[in-house]
Amino acid sequence: MAKRTVFFVSDQTGVTAETLGHSLLTQFGGPDYRPVTLPFVATLEQAAAAVERIDAVAEESGLRPIVFATLVDDRVRAAVKRCNGLFLDFFAAFLGPLEDELEMTSAHASGRAHGLTDLATYTTRINATNFAVANDDGSGARDYNMADVILLGVSRTGKTPTCLYMALQYGVFAANYPITEDDLEAGVLPAILRPHQQKLYGLTIAPERLQQIRQERRPNSRYASAMQVQYEVREAQLLYERLQIPTVDTTECSIEEIASRILDRLGLERRVRP
Repeated sequence: MAKRTVFFVSDQTGVTAETLGHSLLTQFGGPDYRPVTLPFVATLEQAAAAVERIDAVAEESGLRPIVFATLVDDRVRAAVKRCNGLFLDFFAAFLGPLEDELEMTSAHASGRAHGLTDLATYTTRINATNFAVANDDGSGARDYNMADVILLGVSRTGKTPTCLYMALQYGVFAANYPITEDDLEAGVLPAILRPHQQKLYGLTIAPERLQQIRQERRPNSRYASAMQVQYEVREAQLLYERLQIPTVDTTECSIEEIASRILDRLGLERRVRP
């Protein structure tokens, strides 16, 4: 059976359309579909090309594509809306009611969400990302005085992607420290972390899932063995409990969920616009 194609059409990068569209589709059990992003559709010529592509897929597959769009320009939106697909435009759905409630007309200008209109926000995002990279896996700068949060965890529990996500999406200065076998055997917090205990947050994971992840990275190694994984997860959890470090189980959590739970628990606020 042919996959239903889902188009994300935007006059900018398409990130907003993708995020909202994927969120809606998860409510239907995560249907098997083919995603296609059409960014920077800002002129009538580009709209016509997008319609041609959408219609071609509809004819070839025999299924109307689903089209999620974030198009500010009324003319471009009207042109794309004529496609042979289910057209769902987020801006059209919400701008009208907001204009009525606020008693003012929206700018109808593209690029407001993801441009450089707010230089301070952009700079914060870049600085936070640079900090996360410089303080990744306990190496490099180890500038924990500037950190808003320091993630702890044994290898492959999701520390690095979570730090980068918090930096990019929230402007939070996030560092991470890998708990090594030496740390587990010592059973105490490494000296470099002791002055920052209030910033610590532990990541844990089901041993079976961690073994699967490590097996993909280093097949049939001691690093990926069931015994080693179970030991590290168990001892790390005991360390968290002994030091009263809050934790989140990453086994079935997305990066977005992990970050949200950590920031909520620590009371850290977003520094950049979503």
